[in-house]
Amino acid sequence: MRVAMIGTGYVGLVSGACFADFGHQVTCIDKDAGKIERLKAGEMPIYEPGLEILVERNVREGRLAFATDGAEAIAAADAVFIAVGTPSRRGDGHADLTYVHAAAEEIAGLIDGFTLVVTKSTVPVGTGDEIEAIIRRVRPDADVAVVSNPEFLREGAAIEDFKRPDRVVVGIEDERARPVMTELYRPLFLNETPILFTGRRTSELIKYAANAFLALKITFINEVADLCEVAGADVQQVARGIGLDKRIGGKFLHAGPGYGGSCFPKDTLALVQTAQDLGRPLQLVETTVRVNDARKKAMAGRVAEALGGDLKGKTVGVLGLTFKPNTDDMRDAPSLDIVPELQAMGARVQAYDPEGHEARQLLRDVDFRNSPYEAVEGADVMVIITEWDQFRALDLDRVRTLMRRPAIVDLRNVYRPQEVREKGFAYASVGRA
Repeated sequence: MRVAMIGTGYVGLVSGACFADFGHQVTCIDKDAGKIERLKAGEMPIYEPGLEILVERNVREGRLAFATDGAEAIAAADAVFIAVGTPSRRGDGHADLTYVHAAAEEIAGLIDGFTLVVTKSTVPVGTGDEIEAIIRRVRPDADVAVVSNPEFLREGAAIEDFKRPDRVVVGIEDERARPVMTELYRPLFLNETPILFTGRRTSELIKYAANAFLALKITFINEVADLCEVAGADVQQVARGIGLDKRIGGKFLHAGPGYGGSCFPKDTLALVQTAQDLGRPLQLVETTVRVNDARKKAMAGRVAEALGGDLKGKTVGVLGLTFKPNTDDMRDAPSLDIVPELQAMGARVQAYDPEGHEARQLLRDVDFRNSPYEAVEGADVMVIITEWDQFRALDLDRVRTLMRRPAIVDLRNVYRPQEVREKGFAYASVGRA
C-alpha cells in the first residue's frame, strides 16, 4: 500500500520505516529541509537502536523516501498519517494541536480519491472530529475517512514495539477504513497481534488512559519506596512480591527519581485538562502529576543528605542525563530538575551521558565530561540518574581512587548495597533501608 507520513520526529520516522519494512511504499514528509537532507544522507535526527540500519535498508530497496513537498505522495496515498508533535500548551497543560490542524488543512487540499487520514500523534478526545471538520471545510467533496491509530512505542525499544506490539488500536467511524487498516498491519497477523477496532473517541482515550495508568504505577512504587526506607524494607523485593500477581504485573514497578520523557508528563497533563473541561476531574491522575513533579525536585536533597546536608563547594559527578537509557531524549528528564537544584544548593556539577548531547543546550554551568570516570574525577559524590548499561559494571576500585571521597547516591538502584559498601563507599539508594 502507499503511505504518506507527515512528520519525521520520533513517532513518524519509526512508524514510516517500519511500515516500509512491512513492504509498503512510504514517503516521510517534513517541512524542515535540513532534516530531510540529513535523512537522505543517512543521518538520523534521533538516537534509537536499530533505526539507522532499518532506514538505510528500506531506502536502498526503494520502499522508503523523504520529501519536503508532500503533494505527490499525499495525492497517491491510500493512507496519510499525521505524526506531528503535540506538546503541552504553555500555561494550561492542554495539548497544543497547532501542527495537527495545519497538517489536516494541507492534506485536505492534496488528497485524490478515497483516502484514510490517520492520526498517529497523541491527541485529546475529539481531535478526530476536529480533523474531519477541517477537511470538510477546506474540501467539501473530499472522499475521506478519518481514523485514530495511537502509537505505543517505548523509546529505546520502538522498532520491536512496532513490529511485535501488545496490541494495535484503531478507532474508526467509517467502515471503509477497516479493510485498509487491516491490510496495513497484515504482517502482524503472523504474530497473532490483537487488533482492536473501536470508535474514534474511544481509541483516542485509550492512549491517554494507558499512559496515565503507567505513570500512576510508577508514582505508586516511588511512594512505597519512601515508606520502605523508614520501615526497614526493600522496595525491589516489595515490587517483585506484588508484581508476581498477574493482576498487577511487574513492569513499571521500578522505584527511581520520577518519570519523565516525551509522553507521560504531557499526556497526564492533557488528560487532566480534558477531564476538567468535561466536568469529570481525575483526582488520581492530578495527584500523580503533583507527586511526580515534587519527587524530581526532592532528589537533590537526597544527594545533600549523603554529604551531611551541605553541598556548598562540593563537586557532584552525575552519570546519566537523558530521561531513560537507549535514547537521546531530554524532554522532562529528571536531570533537568535535579541538576539545577544541586547547583542552587551550591554544588559544582560535572556530568556524562553517552547520548545526552542536547543537555548541553538545556543545562547551564555544567562541566560535561567524555566518560563516566572523567565525570567522577575529584567528585565528593557520584549520582546515578539514568541507568545506562555502561554504568552497571563500573570499576568501583578505579572510581574510588578518582573521587575526592567515596560516596554514591544511586537513584536507579543499579548496585547491590552490600557489594558497594564492601568496596569502601558510603552508599544511598531508593527504597532500600
